[in-house]
Amino acid sequence: MRKIILVLFIGLFLVSCSPMVLSRLNSKTMGQLELGMSKEEMTEILGNNYTIPERRREGQDDIEVLSYRNYPYTDEFYQFVFVNGTLHEWYRELLPSYELNED
Repeated sequence: MRKIILVLFIGLFLVSCSPMVLSRLNSKTMGQLELGMSKEEMTEILGNNYTIPERRREGQDDIEVLSYRNYPYTDEFYQFVFVNGTLHEWYRELLPSYELNED
């Protein structure tokens, strides 16, 4: 009986964590994005699991960058640039990977 409860608990845990593990950055969701949309519209599509790596003012413009990591691909993330609250551009970045040779 304890094994059954343990298996059910582990299954429930994995199902409840799946939204955190699975990426929302796929062709279906990325195809819904449009330049000029608001931050709120974009986060409705991609979710709120982002970081803000940059916020600055250029002249009269407020610039904010949102960054989404493309889990489970830990070396891939997307940057979304907002100018005065509207999506101006986005791009994908790959973290460089280095191999260390210990000769």
